[in-house]
Amino acid sequence: MSVVFRRNAKALFFISHRNISTAFFIGHASALPYKDYSVDSLSPWIQQSKTPKTSNPMVSARLFSTQSGKFPEYEMPSVTWGVIQGRKEKLVSRVIICDYLKSLGIIPDELEHLELPSTIEVMKERVEFLQKLGLTIDHINEYPLMLGCSVRKNMIPVLGYLEKIGIPRSKMGEFVKNYPQVLHASVVVELVPVVRFLRGLDVEKQDLGYVLQKYPELLGFKLEGTMSTSVAYLVSIGVGPRDIGPMVTQYPYFLGMRVGATIKPIVDYLVSLGLPKKILARMFEKRAYILGYDLEETMKPNVDSLISFGVRKQSLASVIAQYPPILGLPLKAKLSSQQYFFNLKLKIDPEGFARIIEKMPQIVSLNQNVILKPIEFLRGRGIPPDDVAKMVVKCPQLVSLRVELMKNGFYFFKSEMQRPLKELLEFPEYFTYSLESRIKPRYQRLSSKGIRCSLAWFLNCSDLRFEERLQADYIETESMGPSFCMGGKLEVPGGEIVSDEDEDESDDEAEFVTAVLIVNLFMSLLPKTPSAGGSAGEYFKRLFSMIHFFHCCWSIGQNRKANFLRLKTSNLGKMNCCLKFSRLNLSSVD
Repeated sequence: MSVVFRRNAKALFFISHRNISTAFFIGHASALPYKDYSVDSLSPWIQQSKTPKTSNPMVSARLFSTQSGKFPEYEMPSVTWGVIQGRKEKLVSRVIICDYLKSLGIIPDELEHLELPSTIEVMKERVEFLQKLGLTIDHINEYPLMLGCSVRKNMIPVLGYLEKIGIPRSKMGEFVKNYPQVLHASVVVELVPVVRFLRGLDVEKQDLGYVLQKYPELLGFKLEGTMSTSVAYLVSIGVGPRDIGPMVTQYPYFLGMRVGATIKPIVDYLVSLGLPKKILARMFEKRAYILGYDLEETMKPNVDSLISFGVRKQSLASVIAQYPPILGLPLKAKLSSQQYFFNLKLKIDPEGFARIIEKMPQIVSLNQNVILKPIEFLRGRGIPPDDVAKMVVKCPQLVSLRVELMKNGFYFFKSEMQRPLKELLEFPEYFTYSLESRIKPRYQRLSSKGIRCSLAWFLNCSDLRFEERLQADYIETESMGPSFCMGGKLEVPGGEIVSDEDEDESDDEAEFVTAVLIVNLFMSLLPKTPSAGGSAGEYFKRLFSMIHFFHCCWSIGQNRKANFLRLKTSNLGKMNCCLKFSRLNLSSVD
């Protein structure tokens, strides 16, 4: 490709574009105006047309070589190449270009301090290139500074890199509409470091395009600024570093949030409601969009709405942990609608509705037609409406069950188990268990052993615990079972929390702990010498009773039949009472 220069309409000489970067012409010379490459095809020559000669008789050309033959798009001249115009000529050219833009409907007011090309042809090509991307005149008017970007030096390199990292060409126009500032960016200096930063956060390579399409402004952030501090703060409260990448893929907007103004106030407020930071970290890992809820406009009003509808303050943490989206819903309207529906159709009073929300907050978003189906099924089986209401308050999960599964469970309950409806009223959680994987197998095991027990006794326990109960020679005294609460750990009577870690203790470790506790109590209660406790006969009576009780406890511990295997320091008082009671009962032994 060559540039043709004409002097005094006589001599012609050619200069290859591969050896020049910019050509300047001064004096009595006419420069045939440059017409950039077509957007669709590359012409081997730069087409030229005549322009009026200048009055300056001096002519000179200054050439600048470049070695960028590897990247032809970076070898194009700058927007100022061509004739170095005087002040008057520049003003004339700017007026001509502004008139051209106005004829297209583009308002050039913001281009006053922007360097513009010297010819209409170059500006026309830029406008046409943007229109081929899918931008309209209205889009250009929203950010007219994009007209200051060279097609070859700015637009093509940037768009080529964006396509390389995963943004489809069909979506490129939409991307530029959302973030036109990207056309000004330097690929090497600005775009590449941001992409490397995202990859360093464990954002998968195939997800880069998706992340940037959701939040293209990421390409304009400084690495040492907001992005780094937001990530560092989340890691400091317990978010796993390896979980940051999935969080960015799910909700990249948190990278643009300021810690002091947005993230930390949200964390502090949720902690004040009773949520530990470790629980918050798990919530953010799975539902990073919570960070996007407005604290003053959404979160606090929603918490106030829960309290106003009867949810107890001590239950707020559990409600939020079970259903974090409740912080961002239009909650007051939903609560009002559902409370009225439960009162009208299910005969559940506001207090009962509040207890339902505490156990299953997802019910605020449940469709009312879905709720009615299991209710109608239960009423159709002869259960009075008042009893159905009590069942729902006790186990709100009933209203979200599929009727087909409830039918199968109810049929097995009546035909195979042949139990009265009263047991279903006492334990409505029966319908929440799988018929094939839990109810049938366990019931068959019980039937083979001839054991008759309540529904809660053989269903509301782990597989390991069920096996322990089957191996026992007696049925444990029933107590109030763990509360059925979706999404969290089970709460047992006494305020202790039962987690999966408690089941990981080995038999040997549990038996050892039990033995040590019993021996320590045994030695502390036994007098040091016969004289300290009275007569020798009294001493040996007490010794015999202690040995007898210790033997019973040890036998129970070997078979893991009782809760002594899970004794903790807080239970020493109870054990002390048991030992004293046994000593008194056996005091008459000779």
